Amino acid sequence: MRGWAAAARESFWFLPALFGLVALLLAQVLVTVDHAFAGTIGALPVFDQTSADGARSIVTTIGTSMLTVAGTSFSITISVLATTSSTYGPRLVRNFMADRSNQFVLAMFTSTFLYSLLVGRAVRTPAEDRAEFVPTLGIHVAVLLAVVNVAVLVYFIHHIASSVQITTLQKRVQVDLVRALDRTAPADLPAGWARTATAPPGAVHPVRTGTDGYVQQVDLDALVRLAGEHDVVVDVVAMPGDHVIRGDALLRLDGRVTEDLAKRLRRSFTIGIARTPAQDVRFALQQLTEVSIRGLAAGSNDPYTSVSALELAQAALVPLVRRDPAPRGRLDQTGALRVVVHPPSTEELVIAVLDSVRHYGLQHRAVVLAALDLADRLVDAAGSVKVRSVLHREVRHLLRACSAADLDPDDLAVVEARAATVLARPVGAVAPTG
Repeated sequence: MRGWAAAARESFWFLPALFGLVALLLAQVLVTVDHAFAGTIGALPVFDQTSADGARSIVTTIGTSMLTVAGTSFSITISVLATTSSTYGPRLVRNFMADRSNQFVLAMFTSTFLYSLLVGRAVRTPAEDRAEFVPTLGIHVAVLLAVVNVAVLVYFIHHIASSVQITTLQKRVQVDLVRALDRTAPADLPAGWARTATAPPGAVHPVRTGTDGYVQQVDLDALVRLAGEHDVVVDVVAMPGDHVIRGDALLRLDGRVTEDLAKRLRRSFTIGIARTPAQDVRFALQQLTEVSIRGLAAGSNDPYTSVSALELAQAALVPLVRRDPAPRGRLDQTGALRVVVHPPSTEELVIAVLDSVRHYGLQHRAVVLAALDLADRLVDAAGSVKVRSVLHREVRHLLRACSAADLDPDDLAVVEARAATVLARPVGAVAPTG
């Protein structure tokens, strides 16, 4: 169910389908009201009377225009998707697919077309050997929708121009990263979670997947409930972001695994063809890192995109290093351990960002300095000696790589001075957590 909901949120078909259904129902209801109160509605001063031919011409014009505009808007969106994929990375396409504004615009245009089509179908002229019928209320609503759609079109032009700006893209990715971190490593330990947990020695009975793909989401609440019902402990082997093939273990239990239990446990895992940032912190961070790396490509040569990506990463990683490690156990209502998870460590996430600079950004002094600024902020905020030690090690790796990269002596001197400032911060003194 969660997989279907996620697919619907990131699709161009769900909202237009929903709006289309509403348009069909609205058209039917208004035409029925027009039939029931034809004389009364036409006599109201707010509703102008029109002939059957005039009414049909109005809804035909509105419907044709909306379908044309919908096609043009969709073409613009596809063009933006192609540009984004080639410039900033194919994994950012899902950000446009999940953009509610783009979905809403397409839904408004297509649903107005469907509404006009049904209302126009209800118009009857005397030449058709029937009594003339003009759905006055339905026609006026169609005109109102057309006016609203003009405003929607203007909004769409502004929104699509804004959404392709690199700052907007980076901010969206940063928001996904912060949300993923808040889910997996919250500042305060949620009820029913254990900060540390270890799978029991008997957790060796696997439940294997029957399909291939990436683990997108894991319903931990369902796992806790099932584990409690069968009095077992579940060790989640395949975490969100892991790629599994048919026959791989999704989890292991310390008790007997029946076919019915295995089937119910498998339903707690959403497996798809691509990674998503909902619960996959590594992927959310990878998206931001990819934007940074793409800015350093020979065709782009835009180090300031990389610098801004590293600066945005601070907003997510600085609060992270201040917190305790991500919780690793889920408890049932009695306080018994039921589920053990293996989220990525803080050290792993920090290394992923600084490694990308060491491998791709050495030729750009601004990027290296931005990475050192990030490391400095993290060392200053870190509440763990281990995290500080890792940051010091990564800074030394980065400094050695810069020395071996044949940089301009003046640039190297600036980098060495900034790195010395970071390394001067003590490893043993622990910053207060919060």
